[in-house]
Amino acid sequence: MERQSTSTTSNAAPFTLHVADDVLADLRQRLEHTRWPDEPPIGEPWQYGTDLGFLKQLVAYWQTAYDWRAQEAELNAFPQFSVPIHGIDLHFVHIEGNGPNPTPLLLSHGWPGSVWEFHKLIPLLTEPDDPRDAFTVVAPSLPGYTLSFKPGQPRFGAPAIADTFARLMGDVLGYQRYAVQGGDWGAYVSARLGYAHADHVIGVHLNLLPLRREPLTLEGPEADAYRHELDYWLREETGYSSIQSTKPQTLAYALTDSPVGLAAWIVEKFRTWSDCDGDLSRTFSNDDLLTNIMLYWTTGAIGSSFWPYYARLHEGWPLPADRRVEVPTAYISFPRDILHPPRVLAERAFNIQRWTISPRGGHFAALEQPERLAADIREFFRGLR
Repeated sequence: MERQSTSTTSNAAPFTLHVADDVLADLRQRLEHTRWPDEPPIGEPWQYGTDLGFLKQLVAYWQTAYDWRAQEAELNAFPQFSVPIHGIDLHFVHIEGNGPNPTPLLLSHGWPGSVWEFHKLIPLLTEPDDPRDAFTVVAPSLPGYTLSFKPGQPRFGAPAIADTFARLMGDVLGYQRYAVQGGDWGAYVSARLGYAHADHVIGVHLNLLPLRREPLTLEGPEADAYRHELDYWLREETGYSSIQSTKPQTLAYALTDSPVGLAAWIVEKFRTWSDCDGDLSRTFSNDDLLTNIMLYWTTGAIGSSFWPYYARLHEGWPLPADRRVEVPTAYISFPRDILHPPRVLAERAFNIQRWTISPRGGHFAALEQPERLAADIREFFRGLR
């Protein structure tokens, strides 16, 4: 692949994150005056949602030990920019790889994540042991999420997000051919790019498979296991998705007004969907959990971040039912992610060229298993550069 310029065009302005002192003071006041709910007198911790004892400990750390300015400085160590596209002031990180011909790689996060998820992964991709494996990383905040949110802006589902990212990569940054990677909504966006912008995408790497949840016609033990997993997921773990898909504005009032409510809504997903064996501290630091939460709190973006769920239900699935993504596709399955479709089902929707089963990790792979994820990305794209 020919080396492409990584100079950011004049309509993309340098971006430095700085949360105003009065916003932080307001947060401290809200945390100090939290009204705590009762817990059911029966059942196990976390059985009915976020555990009260855990959340009180996290909030105490937030109040007394968490240093937002230090986390802000760490994020600002990455070159960041903002550019207007489709009515969105799109925030993105843009870091050139150190190799002789680094491949442009678009990283797309999901919900309830942010670009903070990638702070461990990015250096592994831009500065690998073998410079020939280097990537130039572009990591946007999804439109409507955290640093790509402003009140009153358009709401985008996954197809519109993919079109926005295609504009960023091609028209703004000048990359005519690039790689894409994502999990959660980032997987939907990456897959949509591989379908709708296939001429520009050299390969799609996913750590979640955005497959339709339709009745399975497959038979055999693998299909039976997936059917059981899917049935459990739909019955026990989709309450958040139902309200975010149907009445997102109602939920937005509570979570935009209460930092503890916002934290409860987000950390429960980090526990349920990660490979932490029920103990968040085994996998995530308090700083990582709170910095991700802070990016939602300080921007007021949580309500807007629900929109891809609403759009998927009301505007249709991001990928057509009768077409495959023919761009070469890789999938890495982490054991504690939410669903694990069989390969034969994935091959109906994607041109699967690489299929990896990881022994550890969950939904937030870039934070949980950055080295393993980076290695799989490098190995897949090594043959496509």
